[in-house]
Formats: sequence, structure tokens, C-alpha cells
Amino acid sequence: MNEKSEEKRKKQKKCDEKKLRKMSSVSLWLDGYDDLFSDFDLRPTSQRALSDDFLYEAKKASKDKVSGKIELNLLLEAKKRNRYVENIIKKRLRQHFNKHHALLHKEANEIIKKGVSFVSLGVILMFIASFILFKYPERTFFSSFLIVLLEPGGWFLFWEGMDLIFFESKRKESDLKFYEKMSKCEINFLSC
Repeated sequence: MNEKSEEKRKKQKKCDEKKLRKMSSVSLWLDGYDDLFSDFDLRPTSQRALSDDFLYEAKKASKDKVSGKIELNLLLEAKKRNRYVENIIKKRLRQHFNKHHALLHKEANEIIKKGVSFVSLGVILMFIASFILFKYPERTFFSSFLIVLLEPGGWFLFWEGMDLIFFESKRKESDLKFYEKMSKCEINFLSC
């Protein structure tokens, strides 16, 4: 009995692995290797820029895939395949995905840092305005001018910083998730 249950468990595990692989698989049909690259870039394959169409389709196809190990399957007719070129392309794709993931991650962090700086500076300006109102209750032209200058400036910086932290950083999130998935993906060329 124990042997049958062990065999059943192994079959179930294989079935689960196949389902997971299918769920995490992105398959794109290629007419040729040039479909991956920009038509305007005539550099060698190892340096060519990736096609916007390819990136758009890859992003669209990977959108609903769970984060983790994704398989990028590039389908091509068997007679058009060249293993040497495929290895160069795999390397180029990895370079592109890793580079853009790092750039977007850095950019998102810089946006958040800038937002925190704006919020902090805004709070400092509002604190100074409050201090002036508290410390010098008698109004002079100079204290009134400082209040008129500091309060709106403080509020502006505060809200701009909040916008950067909560909204602007989120605008980068979909691209960042895409490049994070693709930087970890397994790239396969398959024949049809």
C-alpha cells in the first residue's frame, strides 16, 4: 500500500509540475530571428536592439503569469534554426532584461527618495512657518511675507512628494515586474 501511495504522489507531483510549467510558459511564434530585433538596427546580433513589437508581445503574454520561474519559448520552424545564433540571442535577451530591470529598479528607488526629500522639506517649511506664527504673534511685513512664502511652498513640496511616492513610483511598477520576471526567465528555442 505504501508503494502505491508513493507512486500516486509522484504522479501527482509530475502533474502539478506540468501545470505550473504551462502556467508559467510564454510562447511566441517567430518567422525568423529578425522578429526579435529592431529593423532599424543593423549591428551584429549580439548588440542589436530588441524590437518594440517583440517586447510588447512578451509583456502582454507574461502579464498574467505568476512571478517566479517563467519559460520564454520562442517557436521557429526547424529548418530555420541555428543553435549558434540562438545562443547569441539568448545571451542578448538576458543582457537586455537584466539591464532594464536594474535601470527601472534604480529609477523607482530614486523617485521614492526624491518624494521622501520633497515631503521632508515641505514639513520643514511648514514647521518654520508655524514657528514664526507662534514665536512672533505680532505681524510685521517681513513675518507676513515669510508665512505667505513658506506655507504654500511647504504644502506644494509635501503633496508633490506624496505624489512621487504613491503614484509616480507605481507607474513604473508594471514595467519593473515585467523585467523582473524576464530577467529570471528560462529562454528556449523550440521547433514547430
